[in-house]
Amino acid sequence: MTKIKGRWDFRVAPETDRLVRHAAETTETTLTDFVVDAAVVEAERVLADRTTFVLEPEAWDRFVELLDRPPLEKPGLENLFSRPSVFAAE
Repeated sequence: MTKIKGRWDFRVAPETDRLVRHAAETTETTLTDFVVDAAVVEAERVLADRTTFVLEPEAWDRFVELLDRPPLEKPGLENLFSRPSVFAAE
């Protein structure tokens, strides 16, 4: 059993309240469980989008091939980064 450590307290528009309460009733869960479960699903989706990189096998092979190749010579960038930064304190 998970120990409750925090409390959420926020306001919602009446139409949002009715909609979410109706959905909770329809799924036979408490309002708290429904809202927390929905928030967890959305949080996992948002974070997975930023931490998981999924490609088809052919695309993955091409991606790895590009990562493994030697870097391209970019004299312009080399020149730019060899100069002091305009943001450096004098």
